[in-house]
Amino acid sequence: RWLKMKIITITLNPAFDVHCSAGHFEACHENLAVVTEREAGGKGVNISRALAMNNVKNLALLAVGSENGDEFCRELDKDGMEYETIVVEGRIRENITIHTNDAPETRLSFTGFDTDSALLTAFEEKLIPILADGDVVTFTGRVPSGISIEDVKAFLRRLEAKGARLVIDSRSFSKDDLLDMKPWLIKPNEEEIAVYLEREINSFESVIEGAREIHARGIENVMISLGSKGALLVCKDGAFVARPPKITALSTIGAGDSSIGGFLSAVYDGTDPAEMIKRAVSFGSAACMSAGTRPPVPADVAKVYADVTVERI
Repeated sequence: RWLKMKIITITLNPAFDVHCSAGHFEACHENLAVVTEREAGGKGVNISRALAMNNVKNLALLAVGSENGDEFCRELDKDGMEYETIVVEGRIRENITIHTNDAPETRLSFTGFDTDSALLTAFEEKLIPILADGDVVTFTGRVPSGISIEDVKAFLRRLEAKGARLVIDSRSFSKDDLLDMKPWLIKPNEEEIAVYLEREINSFESVIEGAREIHARGIENVMISLGSKGALLVCKDGAFVARPPKITALSTIGAGDSSIGGFLSAVYDGTDPAEMIKRAVSFGSAACMSAGTRPPVPADVAKVYADVTVERI
């Protein structure tokens, strides 16, 4: 039973995140590696798992392939997630991350199953009956092949008409798409904000300027990930920057998704923007302290949170 607003994540294109360890990786050569982790993932799944791990009620809606969906669901069950699935023909894709001793991690991302707009209809049939004013719906990750951006935008507008506050974190949408839809929250990084604005972003001041520009054009909350330097939030109450303490990062996979989870956990609790960005950075940084795609554990979140500083700019 929902006591507060509902948080619902949509994952059209889930993935198994496979983490491999190799002493050394060299392109154009055979490389010997050992699989260290194989986990159910996908941006929406990562947000839901981060929330569930930190005792925030939410529902994950996801498409799963008929060939290996059962294995995927068993992983979600292990984490105590509340979820509903829509089965499509084919296999859930794999993302491979290669960790080495002498270089940054290397990622290989594969395309998922082919589908069409009927998948959006199936999601809509599950969502429309349960949505109410103020509920949050996240749409994250790439749009699968076979579904047009225009169909996705029309689908999301119908959810918005039912009162949903939309969170979008997807490279499938252009700046014009986002300004057309005006979601409640976006979370680009510095590279993505430069693409949106079609100009170089080479200083913190230019990041703030860019975020304010996008906010002024109708996007209520613009949260920009600054990597190890934290995150910036521009909203109707002003601009806030949160900076984390120095941590030892084991993996950055899913950290951005966890930061959205942290933001939403603060929204769920009815807090102010300073707390929202502080929790976002706490969740995102804590996620880096776990190996693979594991969610931030409460003890790590609390440890980071104690040393996050928030400044109103």
